Amino acid sequence: MASIVAKGAAQVGRHTKKQLPRILGAVYISKRNSSNDLPAMKRGRGGRSSFSGIVATVFGASGFVGRYVCNRLGKIGSQIIVPYRCDPYEVERLRLVGDLGQVLFFPFFLNDEESVRKVMKYSNVVINLIGREWETRNYDFEDVHIEGARRIARLARESGVEKLIHFSSLNASQKPQPIYTKLGSKFLRTKWEGELAVRQEFPEAIIFRPADIYGSEDRFLRYYARRRAHGTVPLWKKGEATIKQPVFVSDVAQGVLEAIKDPDAAGKTFELVGPERYYLADLVDYFYRVMRYRHVKRSYLTPLFRMKAYAMSLAPAEPLYSLHKLEKEFVTDVLTGHPTLEDLGITLTRFENQVPWELKPFRQGAYYEEYLGEFSDPPPPPTVSSYAFP
Repeated sequence: MASIVAKGAAQVGRHTKKQLPRILGAVYISKRNSSNDLPAMKRGRGGRSSFSGIVATVFGASGFVGRYVCNRLGKIGSQIIVPYRCDPYEVERLRLVGDLGQVLFFPFFLNDEESVRKVMKYSNVVINLIGREWETRNYDFEDVHIEGARRIARLARESGVEKLIHFSSLNASQKPQPIYTKLGSKFLRTKWEGELAVRQEFPEAIIFRPADIYGSEDRFLRYYARRRAHGTVPLWKKGEATIKQPVFVSDVAQGVLEAIKDPDAAGKTFELVGPERYYLADLVDYFYRVMRYRHVKRSYLTPLFRMKAYAMSLAPAEPLYSLHKLEKEFVTDVLTGHPTLEDLGITLTRFENQVPWELKPFRQGAYYEEYLGEFSDPPPPPTVSSYAFP
């Protein structure tokens, strides 16, 4: 400590009197931080250059939802640890979500307990966003949704983490609604088993069950925007037997922050849904009205299309659609009485207020300089009663 004071005194001697208060203040802070006191607590007026007291490890930060969650954490001045196993350049953009030195990156391996333990050693919040919509040779659904979730929950408890937020899926169930197979979606089944594993290892964990999430770079709006082929969109029963309640990604990210702040959220399960329910058929028709494709029609799923989906499932990269995706896609969203985002104080974004902006790049003739009022805004899709089920 003497060396710090001496160094500060030497610096003071080289500066003018006007700069003395600032220099002496820096010396005082250096001396205080050099002691063995408790870690720095909340500091500043809020914003990215403050410190909120939250040190969060975000697993799956490179994914669609993870980017929004990291940005919300960075906005309030949190320190963020980003474990990654992808190319470092894929997570480099996350460096900008927080102030200088507040976003830290560490390579990790989900099956390596030491690397998982290391990235949450100094965290008081852990958020698990890791999930898969297709299986690979390295990771199947059980590895990611069950064993990986169990490992993160157990190590978080052993590391003294205060809050664990685990992302599951709406409709996760032991016996999901069957579409093509007797057992239903393997994705939803393993998500349900993952919830049980997390509760076993970390009983106070907060579990989020999101419906289909839409927003920039999503896999909901853009999935259907790319599905048109030969003027048709194949859907199970033409989409007239499936009800969806999609939720906006910014509402989900804000819900994470509110759950971290809420002391009563521990041990609860939240169902993240939007404000309205729609038939999938009406949603798809609305998407193509927004994109100005008037001649795209919905059709039934044919055996040939299912064979094509099976072939795409074998691809090493992410498939446009697969049998697992088709099995999950047509399950009706059902709420089971758990609290929602509105119980966390979130004002939900209306679907029709956001979708036209999201689908604007996919419009037919997107570069056509239209005249004011040349194209009328398409009417929003009709909503469905909360109690209506096919």
